[in-house]
Amino acid sequence: MMKEKIAKKNSPERIGKMIFGILLIGMCVAFYRISLFGVDAFSCMNLGISGFLGLSFGTWQLIMNTAILVVVFFTVRENIGLGTVVNMVCVGYIADFLCWLILDVIGLQAGFALKIVFLCMGTLLASLGCALYMVAGLGVAPYDSVAFIITKMTKDKVSFRFARVLSDVTAVVVGVGFCLAAHNPVWEIVGVGTIVNAFFNGPLIQFFRTKLEK
Repeated sequence: MMKEKIAKKNSPERIGKMIFGILLIGMCVAFYRISLFGVDAFSCMNLGISGFLGLSFGTWQLIMNTAILVVVFFTVRENIGLGTVVNMVCVGYIADFLCWLILDVIGLQAGFALKIVFLCMGTLLASLGCALYMVAGLGVAPYDSVAFIITKMTKDKVSFRFARVLSDVTAVVVGVGFCLAAHNPVWEIVGVGTIVNAFFNGPLIQFFRTKLEK
């Protein structure tokens, strides 16, 4: 019986959803960076800190995810699974690779209209990707677990949607602070896209999760 449950949990369908969802999130981060309208909240924080420390985005994101994972282990360890590891290791490097491919290899010079397209695609892929791998039930990314931690610590008095907005806004503030400390251009990491993501990502994730679960 136990083996059947494990086999069902690790079914090809679930693993496929998890991998596709994480790929979409990596694409989302890359599209936000290419649009130059600001990145998502977690990427904003990591880009700000990595720029301050002089590390690559992918490497610092892995370090930050590892640190958050420790907190997750002692609070909502049920959120940890295969998807957690794949997400924390791959998303940053997928984004770095796509930015290198599109900007350096292809040499795309995106005009204003194309940047708007990248912004819209990034917003859609961010929430859809998160919803996909959450529904797969193979673990949640360390940062995405922060909203669950807030909800659990407040005994469900704070909804997931509001907890996500709270964590996203905090991440943006931290990212901007480190960016300013490093004397780097703030507009490269925060902008309209950051605001849209910070306030709408939580509700959109919940929307897609509801649809996918049905």
